[in-house]
Order: sequence, then structure tokens, then C-alpha cells
Amino acid sequence: MIKANENNSVCVCGIVHEDAEFDHRLYGEAFYSVKLYVARLSGVGDVLPVTIPNRVCPRMPEVGEQIRIYGQLRSYNKRSENGNRLVITLFARAVEAADGEPHQNEVDLTGFLCKPVMFRTTPFMREISDILLAVNRSYNKSDYLPCIAWGRNAHFAKDIPVGARLHVQGRLQSRIYQKALDDGAITERTAYEVSCSCIETL
Repeated sequence: MIKANENNSVCVCGIVHEDAEFDHRLYGEAFYSVKLYVARLSGVGDVLPVTIPNRVCPRMPEVGEQIRIYGQLRSYNKRSENGNRLVITLFARAVEAADGEPHQNEVDLTGFLCKPVMFRTTPFMREISDILLAVNRSYNKSDYLPCIAWGRNAHFAKDIPVGARLHVQGRLQSRIYQKALDDGAITERTAYEVSCSCIETL
């Protein structure tokens, strides 16, 4: 259902975690937001944000339904009283029932490295590279998608120069973190990023 030559394709299969909510309307079309629970092999799960156009799915799925979504990762800046922040969502291009099928989480991106790779080591001595990938789409727009690489992939990525064209495969994951606000308050937020299983330069 996704063309092989697209530079941004995602396929996830999981269980609807929260009821769909109206998100916005654009050019007369309604868009809804849904949270989808996708289990990992480890047994831990990710709760992923999905945007579904009403024309793609006239009847929005309900909590507990298992569905498969084909689409693309999208990003946009969301303004709030605490400043701008990058929001990541899975934009659905097709939705189908997937009762009883294995959970699935596959991301395939081709884009350009748009800032220097940040290489670091965790307190548990795991090596990580943070990557920001600019992926082009129609109408001269781009999505800025955070990716994370571990171990050998992290070492490979740390020396890639800005502007390099990359092909990345992996899965979309969620991660909870704490952020300190300007007034000193601590708030809990969820970050979404592509955990890379494969990185290559093109």
C-alpha cells in the first residue's frame, strides 16, 4: 500500500489506546488524533500518536480495536505559553482491521542530516547518537524527524557530516522525560523518535 520509492513510509499494527479526538480541520476536511499501543519484542509497549484524515477512515476506530496503519511520519512546531516544541505524529494514509495479528512497527526514511550528530554515553555506559533527519515531502515541505542510534550504529553515525543523505530503518518509539520550565517547575513530557536498526549513507 506504500510505494517502494517513497522516502518516508511507516507501517504499524497495534491496539487503539484512547478514543479518537477531533484535532483540526483543513480545506474542509476533518482530522482526528488517536493513540495506538504497539508492543515491543521485550514486552514493553509504545503509545504512539496517530493523525487520521476522516476521508481515510470514515468510522474512527474505538478503544481496544486492533488496526494496521500505513502512512508517514510528520513533524510540526506547536506553539504554547512555554514556547515552541517539535511535535511528531504518524499521518495515516490507510487504516485496516488487524484482529489477532502480531504487533508491527516499521519505519523507513530517506533524508538529509540537518544538524551535527550528538554522540553521548549514558550512565549505564550505553553509547548513543542523536540524529535529526530532514525528510522532504510534497509542496516544498520537510519533516524534521529525531532519530536515535545505539552501539555500533551510534559510532557510525557520529562522524557523518551535516548535509549527508541518509537511509534509516527502525521503529517509532515513545520515551517519557522530565523538563524544567522557565519558572522552575518540572513537567513530564513524552518524546517520540525513530530507534534505528540500520543506517546507511547514500
